[in-house]
Amino acid sequence: MDIPSIHPEQGRHNPLFRSGRCIERLDEIAAWFSARQNRPVPEQLKVEVVLFAADHGVAESMDSNAKTIDQLQMHAAVDSPIRQLCQLADAQLHMVDLGVAGNLIDADIDHAKVRSNGSADITSAPAMDQMDYWECVGIGEEMANRAIANGANLLIAGSIACGDHVAVAAIIAELTGLSADEALYSTAAPETYTRELIAVEQAIARAQGTPSHDLLREIGGLEIAAMAGFYRAAASKGVPVLLDGRASAAAALAAIAWDVRIAGWMLASHLSDEAGHREALESLGLEPLVELRTGADHGHAAIMLLPLLKAAIAFRQATAIATNQG
Repeated sequence: MDIPSIHPEQGRHNPLFRSGRCIERLDEIAAWFSARQNRPVPEQLKVEVVLFAADHGVAESMDSNAKTIDQLQMHAAVDSPIRQLCQLADAQLHMVDLGVAGNLIDADIDHAKVRSNGSADITSAPAMDQMDYWECVGIGEEMANRAIANGANLLIAGSIACGDHVAVAAIIAELTGLSADEALYSTAAPETYTRELIAVEQAIARAQGTPSHDLLREIGGLEIAAMAGFYRAAASKGVPVLLDGRASAAAALAAIAWDVRIAGWMLASHLSDEAGHREALESLGLEPLVELRTGADHGHAAIMLLPLLKAAIAFRQATAIATNQG
C-alpha cells in the first residue's frame, strides 16, 4: 500500500504568531495540517470518530464485573457523553461491533461480528487466526475509506473493550522493548493485577519469535486490529488521524510495524500517566498536544481536543486574511 508524501514546505510558520508560546503552539498545529493538506492555509476540520468494540478471551479469568456489552450500550445511547462531545465538536460518530459477547439489536451500531465472543485467550493461543485478523483489518480500512468518501479530513479511532489491559500491555511491551510490568496499566485490585501481569508475561513468552508485523494477530484484539487497519487506510489516502489513549497507541505501533511512514499521518492528542503510554508515543515519534493526569479512552480525550485544533486552523486562516489585506 502506497503512502502519500507530506509537504513540509506548506507548513512554514507564520511570523504573526510570534507573540507567545501558546500562540506559537497553535501555529505549529496549523502548520502540521498545512503540510498534510498540501496548502499554505489548511481547510477547517471535518471529523469522523469510529469506536470499535470487542471482547477479550483473556479477560474471562480476571474476575472483572465490567462487561463490554454494557459499555457499548451506554455509549450508543442517544444522550451518552460521547455523543454529546461529538455534537459539541461537530464530529460524526460511528460504533462497530466486531466481537462483543451478546447482541444489541436496537442500538445505533454497525454490526460486523468477526468472532461472536471476541479474541481468544492470548496466554494460550493466538488472538485470532489469519482470516479473522485480515477481516478485522479490512473492516477498519473500510470504515476509514467510508469516512473519507463522506468528506472527513481528520479521523479518530477509539475502542470499547473491557479487559483489554493485557493485550494492550503485551503489544506495547513487545514493540517498545518495555518489560511486562512497565507496560501494564490496571486499576484492578492487587490480586487481579497480579493475574493480569502473569497473563501479559505468558502472552509475550508464547509469541516469542513472532515477526513484529504479525504480533497484532498473536497478542492483540479484534478492535486493535481494526484500529490499525483504520490508521493504515487513512495514511494511504493522505488523511491525518488523531490518536486517543493507550489502546490507540498500541494499534498505531502495530500499524507502523507494517509501514513506518504511517506515523507521519498521526497526531497524538494527549499523554496520560498510564504505564507505557509515554514510551509508545516516543516510539511513534509523536509529541502529545497536552498531558493529562489520568487516561481517557473510548475517544473522549481526542474529541475534547478538537476545539483546540479547530482554533489553531482558524487562527492561521485569520492571519492569512490579515496578511493579504496588509
